[in-house]
Amino acid sequence: MAVCCESPMTGFTRNGHCETMESDHGIHTVCTHMTEEFLAYSKSKGNDLSTPMPEYGFPGLKEGDDWCLCAPRWVEAYQDNCAPKIYLTKTHEKTLELVSMKILRDYALDIN
Repeated sequence: MAVCCESPMTGFTRNGHCETMESDHGIHTVCTHMTEEFLAYSKSKGNDLSTPMPEYGFPGLKEGDDWCLCAPRWVEAYQDNCAPKIYLTKTHEKTLELVSMKILRDYALDIN
């Protein structure tokens, strides 16, 4: 699987890939391209991705950053009409358990 982002380092295992495993209860499988709208949405839902947390080595995300997002959060944002675009080739296939390929293709930046 292709790297989603290494700066900032993303993924459940913080290796840059949107892979998952049994202990990943959040299902960090969707490689997304951040927007201001989505970052504000995520913050309003209790997951502030834009504020730096230096104690965890997290610089905070800004518009234009790529990030492995939890699939359920992406689906929730999709249902609320503010889901960020994705990189389908960098998104883990487990995402298909929550959302259809047609919807993912509609949001893909790297697949026509």
